[in-house]
Amino acid sequence: MVLIKLFLAFLKIGLFAIGGAYSFLPLIEREVVERHHWLTNEEFLDILGAVNVLPGAISIKFATYTGYKIAGIPGLLVANLGNFLGPAVLVIFACILYTRYKNLSAVKGAFDTIQLAVFAMIVAVAFRLISLNQVLHLRGLLIVVVSFFLFFHTKIHPAFVIITAGIFGALFSPQTQ
Repeated sequence: MVLIKLFLAFLKIGLFAIGGAYSFLPLIEREVVERHHWLTNEEFLDILGAVNVLPGAISIKFATYTGYKIAGIPGLLVANLGNFLGPAVLVIFACILYTRYKNLSAVKGAFDTIQLAVFAMIVAVAFRLISLNQVLHLRGLLIVVVSFFLFFHTKIHPAFVIITAGIFGALFSPQTQ
């Protein structure tokens, strides 16, 4: 029964993962934390921090972690199958429709509006990821501004920005006892 629940939860996540990486984090959180209680909110945020460091799709990493935690290797496989199957079928269907109807104003309007909704969800997730106190300190504000500038205005690879921030944080973190 838990394998079916894992499959259906990640099928739903995969089906509604519109907009890329961070846009569907609220869906993952709702399914794995709020609805099924497979992860605690703290664990969700910890895993999110960890998966941001590793390469690959975030939904695959969450499906892998959650599936393995709940049902071992079979859970890992079933969660990833659900995560992959929905988008694969939708992409095939969307490709067929898009090639036929891409010039219609309603289709263009739908895609433009979806982009705005995805942007709003990404911003909401960003505010959940970080304590406002971290950003309001000079060090945090400096890291945010420099990282944003490097990402938005240069051709520096995002992985370099992340790795550099991690090294900076490790070397210049406030000492704790």
